[in-house]
Amino acid sequence: MSLNSGPIKLGIVGVGKIVRDQHLPALTKDRDYRLVAAASRHGKVDGIANFPDIETMLDAVPELEAVSLCMPPQFRYDAARTALEAKKHVFLEKPPGATVSEVEDLKALAAANGVSLFASWHSRYAPAVEAARDFLGSTTIRSAAINWKEDVRRWHPNQDWIWAPGGFGVFDPGINALSIATHILPAMFITSAILDFPENRAAPIAAHIAFRTSNGLPVAMELDWCQTGPQSWDILAETDKGAMALSGGGAKLAVDGRVVHDEPEAEYPMLYKRFAEIVRAGVSDVDLAPLQHVADAFMLGKRNVVEAFFD
Repeated sequence: MSLNSGPIKLGIVGVGKIVRDQHLPALTKDRDYRLVAAASRHGKVDGIANFPDIETMLDAVPELEAVSLCMPPQFRYDAARTALEAKKHVFLEKPPGATVSEVEDLKALAAANGVSLFASWHSRYAPAVEAARDFLGSTTIRSAAINWKEDVRRWHPNQDWIWAPGGFGVFDPGINALSIATHILPAMFITSAILDFPENRAAPIAAHIAFRTSNGLPVAMELDWCQTGPQSWDILAETDKGAMALSGGGAKLAVDGRVVHDEPEAEYPMLYKRFAEIVRAGVSDVDLAPLQHVADAFMLGKRNVVEAFFD
């Protein structure tokens, strides 16, 4: 699908917290896009046309060239298929789908329709991630650890979908860690996992995972959704050039306690920059490694029932 040289005409689907907190502010400042429509059962965007669903939006606004899909992952496949079959470029909020096989099918569908598909792992675009990758690429890594601990009541208040089957539970933030780890560490594979499920929920609230890299190094991962006070989003590595700490969800890099990279967060503006690049180049960018690790954790994980959780 060819584009003119002007802004990409974009529609956004699923107007919830992430759209208001991240997508709309990023798009407001981005000259590569013109947001012309939104579709949502529960929310609206001021100043543009609003519709109850993606089908109505696409019928009413045929000039749309691309859509951003920001509904829960359990409902994303059908919307993505609708958009791709209408020959619209598709931006998938993370996680890109409820299953690996869904996203594999969307990749094939995008190729068949000559449009771009983007799995938008926003944490990979945190400011210190590339510096961490460069540092680790110049070292011999001895071991690594991933600690991603936050307060679900603060970040996902009263979001029942996230506790339903396919909602990922603690892997909703945990997949952010995996999107970074799969970008900066050698290829790794899960060897064991324990998943803590509240007795009244269908998704885990904590996880304890052991990986090994392709060359046999251990990587331990701790996910916890009950951490109050300061939040922990850290990837640590012991190397022959010192102890690396990538903290703040990828915002700050330190080696042996000395900060070597610390810049303001700009993840979503960078995501939309990347989406415009692939749309104009006529290619897709769909890395399934983080989602595959989540699937593997559920496949290998031992279920451990813990006390009930209430918002």
